[in-house]
Amino acid sequence: MRLAGHGLAIDLPARWEGTIGRRPADPGAAEAAVGPRRIAAALAEEQLLPVAHLGTFALPADRGDFGSGAVDLMGADDVFLALVEYGPECAGSALFARRERLPQLERGQFGAARLQRVQKGQAGAQVFCTVGERAFCIYAVLGAAGRVARLAPEVNAVLAATEVEPR
Repeated sequence: MRLAGHGLAIDLPARWEGTIGRRPADPGAAEAAVGPRRIAAALAEEQLLPVAHLGTFALPADRGDFGSGAVDLMGADDVFLALVEYGPECAGSALFARRERLPQLERGQFGAARLQRVQKGQAGAQVFCTVGERAFCIYAVLGAAGRVARLAPEVNAVLAATEVEPR
């Protein structure tokens, strides 16, 4: 299945589903990433930024940007992946290093301490980057920490199959 919208295009493997929507910019996150002076102009107008939610299980309609409401429904063999865009003021900042493509996640990047909210048995990874002058947080959750070797490659396959249209 191919998802496309808001400058993102993703070719999903057979057992995956997902959505690409938009959310209001988070001025607090931008301020933390780049400081209050750089975001003053960006906050003058409301920004709606893309967020992609992808998973190997039925995603509930009501879920947070980083999967709250969804990750509690995961089985041990499931994966949740969020690609959350931040405002242009974050692009290229120290936290959001520039890359040519979305990065691949290493097995060692996954752990319980990297979850937004700890769920027993799960492992998460979070990476920030700038691709095509667009700042993203990649957040992945694996249903079972003991299955990182098998599930992390699925995450990486989806990231490799994601195209980011430059700003």
